[in-house]
Amino acid sequence: MPEKFWKNLVRTSGWHDCEDEQVAERAGISRPTLLSIEKGSPSVSIGSFLQVLMVLGLENDLLSVAKDDELGRKLQDLNLTPKKRAPKIEK
Repeated sequence: MPEKFWKNLVRTSGWHDCEDEQVAERAGISRPTLLSIEKGSPSVSIGSFLQVLMVLGLENDLLSVAKDDELGRKLQDLNLTPKKRAPKIEK
């Protein structure tokens, strides 16, 4: 899934117009780190990921991904089961 995300990002952001070296330099990361981001490597820090989004002008798009989803939260809450408490010990 992360790799597909980056392919869509590259297609929509105009990243293909920039050289990888330029993007990496502007983001303050190494080219191998940028390649790891493109491949969807889970070892890349969120900071590096955000730096690349900022270089591409897409940092605000991340906010829409993280916005509060009331319906989603309600659906999640329906699947939660309350924890059972241990019986009280009488002294």
